[in-house]
Amino acid sequence: MKIAVIALGKIGLPLAVQFATKGHEVVGVDVNQRVVDLVNAGTEPFPGESQLQEKLSETVGSGALRATTDYADAIPGADAVVLVVPLFVDADAKPDFGWMDAATTELAKHLTPGTLVSYETTLPVGTSRTRWKPMLEEGSGLVEGRDFHVVFSPERVLTGRVFADLRKYPKLVGGLDEAGARRAVEFYESVLDFDEREDLPRPNGVWDLGSAEASELAKLAETTYRDVNIGLANQFARFAGENGIDIYKVIEASNSQPYSHIHRPGIAVGGHCIPVYPRLYLWNDPEASIVATARAANADMPAFAVGMLAGVHGDLAGQRVVVLGAAYRGGVKETAFSGVFATVEALTAHGAEVLVHDPLYTDEELSGLGFAPYHLGEPVEAAVIQTDHADYRTLAPADLPGIRSLVDGRNTTDPAVWDGVARRVIGLPAETA
Repeated sequence: MKIAVIALGKIGLPLAVQFATKGHEVVGVDVNQRVVDLVNAGTEPFPGESQLQEKLSETVGSGALRATTDYADAIPGADAVVLVVPLFVDADAKPDFGWMDAATTELAKHLTPGTLVSYETTLPVGTSRTRWKPMLEEGSGLVEGRDFHVVFSPERVLTGRVFADLRKYPKLVGGLDEAGARRAVEFYESVLDFDEREDLPRPNGVWDLGSAEASELAKLAETTYRDVNIGLANQFARFAGENGIDIYKVIEASNSQPYSHIHRPGIAVGGHCIPVYPRLYLWNDPEASIVATARAANADMPAFAVGMLAGVHGDLAGQRVVVLGAAYRGGVKETAFSGVFATVEALTAHGAEVLVHDPLYTDEELSGLGFAPYHLGEPVEAAVIQTDHADYRTLAPADLPGIRSLVDGRNTTDPAVWDGVARRVIGLPAETA
């Protein structure tokens, strides 16, 4: 098959590489000329994705994969087009379809009969049918269901382990009609590898959910569940810490029973997915009070953590405070919806002199994000751990000369080495933290 993948980001590029490893002719499309040039040179544009460099070198070297900025080069004659273009949410939680609309418009101009168009970007329910179908029909002059098919098939992977997750989890698809769904099942069965161990709880492979709407909701539901679960864990943690209870022991005990799966509490929920997709769900279902409450509770955690610091440290005005971790998740160089922004904002509101450290970022990169860079070994009065980087597990007072107070927002440090420093952890009693 000839396959086009639109948007060669942290999900799109590994997908394109995966398709190419199965013997198909793959053309990646991206608006960023630098990304296109790097891909064509066989060089990964971003670090940290397991196996990407190896597989990229192999597929580009064999001629199975190439990249372009030109839709007219990639789209005509394609058997399948997969779009993984970002969708954003504005400050009012309204979906911003700008980039996706632009990509769909360009795709429509060059769409030819016989193409399967699969959207993998997470969407509000109904978007594939009510937005993409008419836009593609109007721009191409073709008729969906007769000349081409539109399906929705959500990505279900995490950056850093995309290839492993593609094998591990069932691939969900939903079409606008049965014929489109059949095409989607056949397509994904031909481009993916699946773990077929007999001990898996349910059969792996491609699952047709019956409609694009069901597939759209499945993605929103699985991610919104995580946000609600974390929100519940954070509520438990706040109560436990204030009442002399170790929430981590409570969660471990609760989860020893198979019907309980409480997540870990923490200072922030970040990334492209968990903070965003509940808002997309709320766009369809604004009366979903449980979802809205959990999202608000999680968004409040950075301010709560800073309040903990002020409670143990005293007045933060004029104090040098370092936020440890700009990334939203340990080991991942990504700041999308990271808790660092709200944590810095809360500390600034208290009058603190705020610095930021992250082992994955240079001083220039931190400055570009609007932060004052910090280096371990420089004097500070207080610190907040925002990211669960492996480097912070061995952190000690000697790394932060002059420190009097620490709020470990991820419960990642060793309490034994923090004698003489007021250390607080969300969900732990003050005397045990």
